[in-house]
Amino acid sequence: MSTAPLLVFKFATEDWEFEQIHRLNYRTFVEEIPQHERSPAGRLVDKFHVENTYLICLCGQKLVGMLAVRGQRPFSLDHKLPDLDTHLPAGRKVCEIRLLAIEKKFRGARVLQGILALLWQHGVEMGYDLAIISGTTRQQKLYQHLGFVPFGPLVGAGEAQFQPMYITLETFEVTAREFLRSSPAKSFHPSAVNFLPGPVTVRREVRRAFEQAPESHRADSFRSEFRATKKLLTELVQAQNVELFMGSGTLANDIVGAQLSLLGGHGLVLTNGEFGDRLVDHARRWHLKFDTVAAPWGQPLDVGPIRRKLGAIPSPGWLWCAHCETATGVLNDLNALKDLCIEHGVKLCLDAVSTIGVVPVDLTGVYLASCASGKGLRSYPGVSMVFYHHAVSPMERLPRYLDLGYYAQQDGLPFTFSSNLLHALHAAVQGVNWEKRFRELSDISGWLRTRLTELGFDLVGHDTRTSPAVTTIALPTELNSLQIGGLLQEAGYLLSYNSDYLRRRNWFQVCLMGECVRDKVVALVNALNRVCFRKRALVSPQSVV
Repeated sequence: MSTAPLLVFKFATEDWEFEQIHRLNYRTFVEEIPQHERSPAGRLVDKFHVENTYLICLCGQKLVGMLAVRGQRPFSLDHKLPDLDTHLPAGRKVCEIRLLAIEKKFRGARVLQGILALLWQHGVEMGYDLAIISGTTRQQKLYQHLGFVPFGPLVGAGEAQFQPMYITLETFEVTAREFLRSSPAKSFHPSAVNFLPGPVTVRREVRRAFEQAPESHRADSFRSEFRATKKLLTELVQAQNVELFMGSGTLANDIVGAQLSLLGGHGLVLTNGEFGDRLVDHARRWHLKFDTVAAPWGQPLDVGPIRRKLGAIPSPGWLWCAHCETATGVLNDLNALKDLCIEHGVKLCLDAVSTIGVVPVDLTGVYLASCASGKGLRSYPGVSMVFYHHAVSPMERLPRYLDLGYYAQQDGLPFTFSSNLLHALHAAVQGVNWEKRFRELSDISGWLRTRLTELGFDLVGHDTRTSPAVTTIALPTELNSLQIGGLLQEAGYLLSYNSDYLRRRNWFQVCLMGECVRDKVVALVNALNRVCFRKRALVSPQSVV
């Protein structure tokens, strides 16, 4: 039984890929479509080559399909239609799509489908919401089926005539997806826009760093990058030390729990949501002696009851809580907690998994703090970390994999560590303008929360301080969060709605922890409004942005 060839869709980066691009360009736009003069070299270098981003399909080492995207004016169509802007919807971020070429024997749905998926991903990353093309008249029906709108006169001459067309992001969301859904190659759908709390969308340089060949964690080059990454992380949060572990934030919290088990004494665990409850579970599993102070979901931790509880505990030793309650987005007051712990002489331990890399976090005075790579630090999941300031020593009563002191004794590398995950994490945190990152995230989040409130949505924790990276929406009973989340996923937006604690409350979340631009958020709000209006007249269709 024959099998379909393995196709790889990617952005062109290698010299040999660019050489094959020039040759496919020649075969398509000289030999097949006589748009340019023939040349003995058999290659055609596009006049905008250095500005083009090429989306390509490879079968082994052979280029079988390509598409070029460019967002810099003047476009090719600017030279053919001097009044180009008068034909286009106003207020859009425009790109030009050119040089769609597919080898003849690969002109089925699979290659076009994969290239369109990559085009979706690139457009979302760049914030384009309008694309223009000069579509060959030979394929005009296909372009119109995909949602392209013809405008202006034909350009070109003779057998090489082209129809100027445009397509909006909103149209692409619907018509292109219908085309892809009906295609035989079901596995190649456009990359959805990621609004999950994790895994998050990562930058291209992070992806490239991850794709490097694996290397030994004993290699000098690896150890040098390992130390550099730890230095960047400690500088970000004003901590003296950090150890990195292969695992999720849950592992880091277990390591914090292991250290608390060595302290003895009586502690206090605070909770105002799902992730505070998980800390309570960690403390129970480590058989710690502790009391609990709980606040309602959607409300911040109140210093008053915490102070009274600490005063009632003879010689309290530690306090453990989540900086951000990720289930609701509520941001607990770290400075107030620091002051309270100083007042009572207790060690403050912090779950900072959802705040480091999202808001400024100063761990000065924090005894232990957990974090993970796959949220605000904008890398791949799989690396967790514990920050600390004091000296730690190995303790044989702890499992070696959970012994913070053992890691410190072994210069942080007692066990195998993934070089791919380290390279990605280093690329994610290197050279970041954190002040700009925090400011832009706050601005986008402020717009999002204001707009959702204007549209009539009920935001959890609306009257308190919340994380700019987490917006939790409570739906009315006539709308079902699972259905809404599924419809939005069909429209190309990944939201958090499947967790048990969200399903039970009919909540879903919009999270901005990864790479994010305002245009994506605007498009999401429009889609959310459309979906909810279609299910039930929650908001007026005239209120779409």
